[in-house]
Amino acid sequence: MTTPLRKTAKGLFLHIRCTPKSGRDEICGLAISSTGAVSLAVKVTAIPDKGKANAAVVETVAKAMRVPKSSFRFAAGETARDKVLEIISNHAVIEAFLAQFSMPD
Repeated sequence: MTTPLRKTAKGLFLHIRCTPKSGRDEICGLAISSTGAVSLAVKVTAIPDKGKANAAVVETVAKAMRVPKSSFRFAAGETARDKVLEIISNHAVIEAFLAQFSMPD
């Protein structure tokens, strides 16, 4: 895979690799796992406590993509660094935003 987006029969999903307790909230580009899966690398200042980091991830991604936070819903990974967000709306805007990132070396 060369994109963090996965299209399935259930919908469109965005795979994210989260780093909590970072120096700032930012999207860092694409990350490749040891299995070869591609994710969007997102750093947030929030701590992983009571959903604070999850909320910060959604807020950071939505703000960068200029879409409402309601465009996303957690599909998996609420307690893990690897998260999956279901894309509810604004598919074209999100796909266009992700097209700017190239694969890491």
